[in-house]
Amino acid sequence: MRKIVSCLIFGVVFFMANSCSKSDADDVIDCFAEAIYIKLHNSTDPSNPKLMNYSVEYSGTGTLSGVKWNFGDGTSGTGATVTHTYAAAGEYTATAEVTIKKDGSECTSSPKRTVTIN
Repeated sequence: MRKIVSCLIFGVVFFMANSCSKSDADDVIDCFAEAIYIKLHNSTDPSNPKLMNYSVEYSGTGTLSGVKWNFGDGTSGTGATVTHTYAAAGEYTATAEVTIKKDGSECTSSPKRTVTIN
């Protein structure tokens, strides 16, 4: 019986030592908190209604590492500021996969913007 109890105690201690530490949980919370500081902007070009200007603004304490765009029409792009010309009128959902680096960790958030092209 003592061997079983010893094995169980060892197992519990081993599991607790290898599970998420407080700093891991803090990193996850920090990652979600950084998403609050990401803003998407878009504007239509006055001379071409099918051309959309997109940009990402980040005002948090980390560093903007990269932005990958999906324009909702099967095409994509990269960069904090991009322009895209849609082939046809319609409603599209553009998604920006925004990567932030902070305190040695990397976080990715994917805000979306629905646009109507005339």
